[in-house]
Amino acid sequence: MQAAVVQSLPTRTAAVPKPRVPAREEDGPWHAEAVCRRDEAGLFFAPSKEPTAARLAREEAAKRVCARCPVMVACREHALLQPEPYGVWGGLTAAERRVVLGRRRRRAAELLPGAPGPIAAAG
Repeated sequence: MQAAVVQSLPTRTAAVPKPRVPAREEDGPWHAEAVCRRDEAGLFFAPSKEPTAARLAREEAAKRVCARCPVMVACREHALLQPEPYGVWGGLTAAERRVVLGRRRRRAAELLPGAPGPIAAAG
């Protein structure tokens, strides 16, 4: 009589959703310390056709998470340099980041040698 060979079947584990990662792995180590990695991504990114009041409340909640994050400034700079077109990153919404980028472009243009000053440029 031959001994029966018992093979163990692979065990299945419950699928656990990955936490929100605010950047790709190659972007640097700052994202490992991000507080938002423990929060639901839906807090930081708008669902389609979200009502304005709901969007404002969600964005404020996301900003409160960002406010206690030790890497908020690095996250914000990442979002400005990419530029990230959606979501709350580094405590700023996409619209707020567009304002910051516009200001940075204007400031950079004013600092160029030979560029007209802000009064001359205004006309």
